[in-house]
Amino acid sequence: MSSDQSRIIESLVEFLAHALELEEASVEHYEELADSMEIHNNPQVAELFRRMAGFSQEHANQVRVRAEGLELPEISPWEFKWTCPGSPESSCMEEAHYLMNTAQALQIALFNEIRGRDFYLQVAETSPDVNVRWQAQEMVEEEALHVKMLEEWLQEVEVEVETPLEDLDPPNSPE
Repeated sequence: MSSDQSRIIESLVEFLAHALELEEASVEHYEELADSMEIHNNPQVAELFRRMAGFSQEHANQVRVRAEGLELPEISPWEFKWTCPGSPESSCMEEAHYLMNTAQALQIALFNEIRGRDFYLQVAETSPDVNVRWQAQEMVEEEALHVKMLEEWLQEVEVEVETPLEDLDPPNSPE
């Protein structure tokens, strides 16, 4: 079996298990980023990440509704069929910095939402199950709306030209 074939999602329950993991991991990731921003007194960026967590929570809730009455398979972390090491919408943690500005936060969120959209698009294009393709296409459209929204927010923020926050407690370095 080729690596491309091994990424094909064959059934609705398999798709819903992937979608639920993707959205729940996204909620967790955005909440962690928001918590970190709050701890470091960066409330504007924390608010943005909380808003993104809310969108992902809405998607997770929609997936749960679609899965009502179905028994979703238990999938080990290494058996998920995405092309990236972790869930598509929970990457870039290393890019986060407590002094990040709104534009930088939006870029992280945009990157994550594009990866989520691309995962659903790959499923919509490759699954042999018509119901999976249909539901994945719906998710593509929802993620595409988030991508568009983030791109618009990013343009607005970049026009404002944010000033970087001053590091009031820089790391100590030996002299």
